[in-house]
Amino acid sequence: MSKHPKPNALIWLLLSLAVIVLDQLSKAWVLARLPEYTAIPVIKGVWNWYRTYNTGAAFSFLSDAGGWQIWFFTVLAIAICGLLGYWLARTRRADWRQAAPYALVIGGALGNVIDRLVHGHVVDFIQWHWQEHYWPSFNIADSAIVAGAVGIALFGVFDGKRKQNAG
Repeated sequence: MSKHPKPNALIWLLLSLAVIVLDQLSKAWVLARLPEYTAIPVIKGVWNWYRTYNTGAAFSFLSDAGGWQIWFFTVLAIAICGLLGYWLARTRRADWRQAAPYALVIGGALGNVIDRLVHGHVVDFIQWHWQEHYWPSFNIADSAIVAGAVGIALFGVFDGKRKQNAG
């Protein structure tokens, strides 16, 4: 056994911090500059800025539940961040395929937690659509969570297959 443990991946929390800062700066801009519930085309027919609010989770899940859901999703996000932080501490620093997705999810989740604690809802403002078919509005934190979750799933599958083939 080595006297010096290999450096863990907690340094990847800097990526989480970058996501939080970018998310909060973008939401501050939205709150200061964009009118509520008014589509402002960025790419006509595809992408709008559209300031809206979500008191629930993905796709407004439980958004009309009366307020308890804000605390439920806050506690859930903090618990998930704690678990992912624990896993980061047990991950080798150079294992970016595991560390980066964890860090993205942590940053995105905490960005939305900040919104829930400060505003009582999450600020969403990116709206994709095709003709009359609209995807629910989202934000940078949501994008980081989705990218991290996809990374966890994809790299988990590929790394699992690689380890299976090697073993």
